[in-house]
Amino acid sequence: MDKTQLLYLVFGIVIVVSLIFDLGLLSKKDQKVTIKQALYQTFFWVGLALAFCVFLWIENGQKPALEYLSAYLMEWSLSIDNIFVFILIFSAFNVKEKNYGRVLLIGILMAIVFRIIFITVGVALVEKFHWLLYVFGVFLVYTGYKMFVSDEEEEEFNPQKSKVYIFLKKLLPLVPHDGNGRFTVTENGKKKYTTLFVVVMMLAAIDLVFALDSIPAVMGIVDTKTPGYEATARLVIYTSNIFAVLGLRSLFFLLRGAVSKFDYLPQGIAIVLMFIGVKMLAEHWINQWVDKTTQVFISLGFILVCLAGSVTYSIFIDKKEEKRIAAEENESDQAH
Repeated sequence: MDKTQLLYLVFGIVIVVSLIFDLGLLSKKDQKVTIKQALYQTFFWVGLALAFCVFLWIENGQKPALEYLSAYLMEWSLSIDNIFVFILIFSAFNVKEKNYGRVLLIGILMAIVFRIIFITVGVALVEKFHWLLYVFGVFLVYTGYKMFVSDEEEEEFNPQKSKVYIFLKKLLPLVPHDGNGRFTVTENGKKKYTTLFVVVMMLAAIDLVFALDSIPAVMGIVDTKTPGYEATARLVIYTSNIFAVLGLRSLFFLLRGAVSKFDYLPQGIAIVLMFIGVKMLAEHWINQWVDKTTQVFISLGFILVCLAGSVTYSIFIDKKEEKRIAAEENESDQAH
């Protein structure tokens, strides 16, 4: 068994044991999750992810460990956008709070399966067609720019008008209730699907949509081109993604009341996406001047500065208050 296989084995065992521990000791079925419980769960999953980073450093060295940490931070920050959409979905379908944990868990586990398939196909394509990295680079620059200049009030996501929900309505017989906590019910001798089933499918689908941004970004952080490093690169991409997604449930309960306060976080994420996109496009020239390990240090530092800066700025600057003042000034000008 080589080092990469050993790391996969350790990772798999850690994930299985951790899920059993989380579900058996930290979570209880059909009970509301308190802020205190969510904090413990968040510390648990973040601590586990960081412990794996240390293990990766010991087994494979500095470079993959720092790539993993950078990719994990990127995914973790993008998760906050997921949380805002998850809140809208739960609200739109009137999900009872006692069902949040179970619905989130199943949706997230499905999202992990979809991500593994997505990553496997993406990495295989990049290994065969390296020029796809440049396509991803252009895509990230464009996505980052659109995110930076967008106004969240221009087009708010409506779960009940989404393509996923419309598709499910056409495909399956649905009922407008949660079946008292069940995913399917039998009415008039026919099997029908409840709103909880719809929510689970939408959570998994929405996460896959977010993966269209995040996975190319991670591939821009991780060295996928150096011969002989491909297996390690795949390991870093898989593990950073899965750890970040598994921590999403506890992060949801911790931040659901505060996520709307991070008004400028999307701008911070947008700058990071554009930075990674430009890095992918200019990789040929960057490699001539900066070695791979230094590039990882620079990427990690840039991600930390942008995310910390945008969160700090959000705390001290209230965007909604700014808009209210601007609207009042505009009305005053029109009155004169």
